[in-house]
Amino acid sequence: MFGRWLNDRTNRMSRIQRTSPLAALRTPPDAGVLGCRVVDPVNEPVRGAELVVSDSAGRRVMTGGTDPYGSFVATLPAGEYRLAVTAEGYAPFRATALVGENSLASLGDVTLQVARPPQPPAPGDWEVEPLHSSIGFTARHIGLARIHGRFHSFAGAVRIADRVERSAMHVVIDAASIDTGVRMRDDHLRSADFLDVRRFPTLEFYGDRFVHKGGSRWAVTGALSLHGVTRTVTLDTEYLGVGNGMEGETRAACRATTELHRDDFTVSWQSMLARGIAVVGPSIRVDLDVQIQPKT
Repeated sequence: MFGRWLNDRTNRMSRIQRTSPLAALRTPPDAGVLGCRVVDPVNEPVRGAELVVSDSAGRRVMTGGTDPYGSFVATLPAGEYRLAVTAEGYAPFRATALVGENSLASLGDVTLQVARPPQPPAPGDWEVEPLHSSIGFTARHIGLARIHGRFHSFAGAVRIADRVERSAMHVVIDAASIDTGVRMRDDHLRSADFLDVRRFPTLEFYGDRFVHKGGSRWAVTGALSLHGVTRTVTLDTEYLGVGNGMEGETRAACRATTELHRDDFTVSWQSMLARGIAVVGPSIRVDLDVQIQPKT
């Protein structure tokens, strides 16, 4: 009986080994497997972490991401490698690994530590510095190619409160300053078919709800007025910190993005829609790179 139990156990273990994910990997004779599991300080998997593998000379060999279980596996030529792991809200992690031929080089659990958020701007009134800021957008043309554009003329002010969550901002954009690099298209976008800049010369955003999402991420929610319509919009914002300019002046910077839907602001070319042609896609991605400095 004991012998039969031992044989059954051996067979079960054999089946487990044969069905192991790593057992299914077929590597070239001069290659091995590099693997790890990325977790947070409470041992929960970090999905979507970015991993960059470089060789001993610092040349990038490959990039990849963790799966929903925090796992990362890559087949690589035998050799020594440097691994860099980054994830939003966490401090970067770096390690080295030696991958042998036909073997697994496992780093085990890689624990990422929560990153300290950048120092916030000092309380007070700040203003957008337009020479080092940009407001751009991306839209689809007839559902195919992407069209990139920007607004050249804008101004803004930010009031930083003692508690950043109570801060507020106001940005005014000159609608006529739209630029996609094609004069005929820009003139059409300024016309009554789209922005109608004679009736609605500006786009304005008032943001008064700052919500910390962790690390350097913030959600800034407010009212956007465009084409005579006002809607609530949230900017997905990455705060980049405080620094000094060329002349020693204090600056703070952030990146933000949001997605607008044309129909929400009644921006459409009705004559073409009547013919079943969507000249501009239904959604427009807006990207902002902003630097602010203390108001003088």
